[in-house]
Amino acid sequence: MKIAVISDIHANTLALEAVLEQIDSIGVDKIFCLGDIIMAGYDPNGTAEKILNLKNLEIIQGNTDKMVACYSEELFEKAKNKFPCMGYALREDIKITDKKYIDFVKNLPENKYIEINGLKIQLVHGSPRFQDENIYPDMPPEKVEEMVKNSEASLILCGHTHLPCGYSLKSGKTVVNAGSVGRSMTDDKMPYWALLAVNSDGTFQIEHKTAKYDNEKVSNLIKQRGFLHSDELAKMYLTRE
Repeated sequence: MKIAVISDIHANTLALEAVLEQIDSIGVDKIFCLGDIIMAGYDPNGTAEKILNLKNLEIIQGNTDKMVACYSEELFEKAKNKFPCMGYALREDIKITDKKYIDFVKNLPENKYIEINGLKIQLVHGSPRFQDENIYPDMPPEKVEEMVKNSEASLILCGHTHLPCGYSLKSGKTVVNAGSVGRSMTDDKMPYWALLAVNSDGTFQIEHKTAKYDNEKVSNLIKQRGFLHSDELAKMYLTRE
């Protein structure tokens, strides 16, 4: 069985379309989406519609999905003080996102176990412990081991950091961060996702994939939204000069 693992789309329909085109060309049996669908991009409604129309989809809630679903002025102030462009993006996204999509992400589970051919997989956004915990590249394996020690899965799939990576741990568990489709933090700023192949005996192979899209166009679209600090958010999509 072949499974596409996507995460952190962040209302970037152009990037999502590029990845879905690549996924279609490969041919998969399922798609796992690890959350952060509609906040802090240029097209929350278009992105959500595409996600909801996917077939054979397993999906969980990301931390920014939860922020949208649980919006309050207190949450806006907290987000604004910590990361201004994200705080103001949150407030503006509440104004333009269709309620049916807000309700959709509100009701998503924070994590999910799936078993395929005897392989137990856990879908999380940050880590099995916390929705917003970071699993970065080049972390000490012992630290990752601590994060996942209470998971019942052999394979843990995560996102949140926007940086693809993976760990084969001494416990026998494998942890793979799929990276970000919509706002990659890699040097090339291109979308990343993971292709998982599960064999009939429960063994598996997984590899990161990347697609190409017009990130400069998306940067301009976000800047044109015109909310306070939107120019700072727009810069995150561009490669460093």
